[in-house]
Amino acid sequence: MAKGLRWIAKGIAALVITLCLAITLVPPFLDRIYYQGETSDHFDGSHFFNPDGDDILRAPTGRSRGNFLWRWITGQDGRAVWPDSVPVTQTKPAARVEGDAMVATWIGHATVLIQTQGLNILTDPIYAERAGPFGIGPQRVAQPGVAFDDLPKIDAVLVSHNHYDHLDQDVLKRLWLRDKPKIITSLGNDVVIRNGGAEATALDWGERGTLKPGVDVIVTRNHHWGSRWGSDARRALWSSFVVTTPGGNIFFAGDTGYGDGQWPAEAAALGPVRLAIIPIGAFRFVPGGMGIGSHIGPIEAERVFAGLKAAWAVPIHWGTFQLSNEARETPPQMLAEVMKCGGYGDPSRFAARGLGESFSVPPVGTPEVRPAPPAACLQAPAVTGLK
Repeated sequence: MAKGLRWIAKGIAALVITLCLAITLVPPFLDRIYYQGETSDHFDGSHFFNPDGDDILRAPTGRSRGNFLWRWITGQDGRAVWPDSVPVTQTKPAARVEGDAMVATWIGHATVLIQTQGLNILTDPIYAERAGPFGIGPQRVAQPGVAFDDLPKIDAVLVSHNHYDHLDQDVLKRLWLRDKPKIITSLGNDVVIRNGGAEATALDWGERGTLKPGVDVIVTRNHHWGSRWGSDARRALWSSFVVTTPGGNIFFAGDTGYGDGQWPAEAAALGPVRLAIIPIGAFRFVPGGMGIGSHIGPIEAERVFAGLKAAWAVPIHWGTFQLSNEARETPPQMLAEVMKCGGYGDPSRFAARGLGESFSVPPVGTPEVRPAPPAACLQAPAVTGLK
């Protein structure tokens, strides 16, 4: 009986692998044209690209994408063992936060609720149990820090790109039907969102939309890519965002690699950054890896924080879905060590927050801008020894 079940399990695994490889390698009919427009320094008339150089087109391991998927599905990629689930105490945020007061609540992965100026702003909301198509993909190990029904009325949603762990069509539809928020995204992703049953405004890098007088959203450059099926890669744009407010700006990095490292300064030029939301996880795909073309780890995340001249930051993109090989707690532990290496007088300016924890963001004040941490410190066992 047990032997028969093993064969069934192997058959199902083989079918899943075949489907994933087929989606990636074969069918052009899964391609989609999400956007048509004039060429630019990041759009060639057909596909978007990173103007600072594309290092994101191959699989993270440097091998073929088919090999990457096979190793990931069969568990042969050397990943650390994650728990099946972690305890989460869900909380209920305030209905509103008025004036220059600002409260940020990390809900999970890249989903953060920011409350200020009487507005409730949600970044890359994902409530799905799996991050992938057809119910296939990494499974959530941490439930959202705020239950959907406990979310206050959402006024604005920022969607950085169309990967499944950032663009959750189902939850966007639920938010749209419940609250009719302004959903702002970058070019082409509005089509994906509309196909899921919600409406969105799509903007190019450098364009802005208004949430209320004195509060704008500006779509800004980062370094990534987008796809829903593999064959539709780079048909829609990826982005970061700056939200301007009278009490200091908010920066949401979305999902990003480091690229030329100049895009944080471009965002900082739009005004003082009071709160930055920066990814730190899914960075290790080879032994000892500290980042890849499309994702930053804690070392590069600290450089983004410094480049933004941000007063405070919340680390995201870790601990919810196992997308890479590092252990679940490695990103925040490594970030703490990197901040020590940088000599920050107050490392809590960029430190992990608990799921569902509401963080009252202090005023901008004088940000603590540090030079790059010494290489010897970053290469010490306290950093490199983390699995």
